Formats: sequence, C-alpha cells, structure tokens
Amino acid sequence: MRPTHINCIHNPGLDDCQRYCIISGKKALENAALNERSKINKERAGVLIGSGIGGVTVFSDAVESLIDGGYGKISPLFTPYYIPNMSSALLAIDLGYMGPTYSISAACATSNFCIYAAVNHIREGDADLMIAGGVEASFVPVGFGGFAACNALSKRNHDPHTASRPWDKDRDGIVIGEGAGVLVMESLEHAMKRGAPILAEYLGGAVNCDAYHVTNPRPDGLGLSHCIQSCLLDAGVSIEEVNYINAHATSSVVGDLAELKALRNVFKNTEGIKINATKSMIGHCMGAAGGLEAIATIKAIQTGWLHPTINQINIEPSVEFDTVANQKQQHEVNVAISNSIGFGGHNSVVAFSAFKH
Repeated sequence: MRPTHINCIHNPGLDDCQRYCIISGKKALENAALNERSKINKERAGVLIGSGIGGVTVFSDAVESLIDGGYGKISPLFTPYYIPNMSSALLAIDLGYMGPTYSISAACATSNFCIYAAVNHIREGDADLMIAGGVEASFVPVGFGGFAACNALSKRNHDPHTASRPWDKDRDGIVIGEGAGVLVMESLEHAMKRGAPILAEYLGGAVNCDAYHVTNPRPDGLGLSHCIQSCLLDAGVSIEEVNYINAHATSSVVGDLAELKALRNVFKNTEGIKINATKSMIGHCMGAAGGLEAIATIKAIQTGWLHPTINQINIEPSVEFDTVANQKQQHEVNVAISNSIGFGGHNSVVAFSAFKH
C-alpha cells in the first residue's frame, strides 16, 4: 500500500501552524524520515493501530497444536502475538516510539476509531506524531466459519468476481478481505519542521454507538446519521460542503440500505454528491477497512479521480446518489467523509479535504 500523508485539526484556540495534523506512511519509514534524520522526538511519537479480531491465525494454529500435542506444543509467542495490542506495540518497539501507544478494537469501525483517537492525542498536546489505522488477517477456517455461521457471507461461489456487489439488488452478503491501512498523522507545525510531504488535511471525526443490535445496524440509520453530523461539527464544515462519500457499503443485504437511510437523513439534497464502495473491489477487510478506505479517499482528493463501485448490475432503486457505477470518474473533491460501521453498533466517521494553507 502506498504511503499517505494528511493534515488535521481545526482548533480555533491554536495558532495557524498548530491547527492541522499530517499523515504519512511507508516511504517515510523506509527513508528514516520518521526517525533520526527527521529529528522526531520519540517520546512524543506514538502508535494507535487496531484490529477487529486480533491474531486469529495465531489462535487457530495454537488450538491445532494443543489438540495434536498438548500445551507443550503451543508456541511461547502465542499470547503476545494473539493479543490485539501487539499491532501497535511491535511497531512502537521497532521504531522506538514512546508516546501514546495502544490499540482499539471496535469491529469493522476500528480504523476510524484509531484515526480519530490519534488526532485527539495531537490536539491535546500529548504527541506531535501518531501512526494510526488498522490491520486484519483472518483467512483461516474458523475466521470464515464464524461469518458463515451467522449468515454474513456471500454464497456466490459460482461467480466470485461479482460476489461483492454493494447496493446491487442481488447482493447476498460480504466477501472477506484482509490487509492493513495505516496513516501517519502529525501537526502542521511538526510536519513543516521536518519537511514532510502533505497529501491532505484531516478535518474532523466522530464515534458513537447504535445501541441496537449485536450485528445489525439500526434500520433507520439514526446512529450513523448522528455520527456524520457530529463529524461535520467537529470538522467545522457544513453539510453542503461535502461532495464525496467513501461508504461503508459491505454488500450486506441489511447494512447497505441502513447506511443509505443514514446518508439521506443528513444529505437532503444529493445533487453533486458522489459515493463509492471500496469493498466492491477488495472485499471487507474488517478492522483494516477504514484505514484502507481513508487511503482511497485521500487518493481521490489528490488525483481528482474516484474509483468505481464495481458489480453494479441491478442497482437498488432507493439509491439516490451517484455510486460511480462500474467506471472511474473525474471529480474534484471539496470535502470527503469516510464511514465505518462495526458489529455491536459501532459507528465512526472521518472527514478529509485537500490541504489549503
């Protein structure tokens, strides 16, 4: 995954150079821009990378070892590699970062929770730089089996390339993906001092809970619509300024319609607003989904191109937005939001724009 940088934070109480926060990634790590040569104070740099499930592959291997040979066959690294916080801890150990470092687990909303919390550490003055996002690797039988048992997976095994089809009338469930999406966020002042490339600006975010059901979102979309409104309030932008939405859109029969309802609750006039579904192409990467979709959103801001929502064969008539169906589109993004929704009713929304200083 290519690196990304972003700016964040509008806080009227701060000087201009402290209002924003920046995000960077892999390339900066490779050229040591995040270490000695960039003059980063490691006591003020932290890591906040979450996972919705944790080390399920490690856990599955340990169970097999226990059954085959008893506890003596279990790897001594089982416990430290299974617990979800190690996604943050191992990177912090590798980089020597001693600032705020922990993990959040909020199911499929995890990445945005981490991004939101990371920015707040910078806003509050706890850190100058935070690496934030999510990671998930659940391609093991128990990982697939659990989702199959709750009837969440698509059964389109005869045509896997079109199995993930958000907003299509014939969608029948999600397709699991795996991966990692991570951003490096820092204050504008800090980024300018070290000459970091600025890819976009983080405007604001919000998190909340539906308090409704263990797996399904509220059918009326009320929890997510409140989260979107809180995000825009935190960002200091109006509803009318938003013209691109990277939707959660998992290809779930119930969830896709609930998210559309939430969007219509907020955006009464859909003219000029484009929405797309990254999961139509990469599947649902669970805790990593929001991080990957944040990167897709940033790339749209940078390039002026929106990736398509593929497999739009028979679109739901209730979809009142332009879904960028099947072909990429040029679109100058003014303000973008990215939605994430997780089991347990977790909602998280983050807002980005081009950096204008």
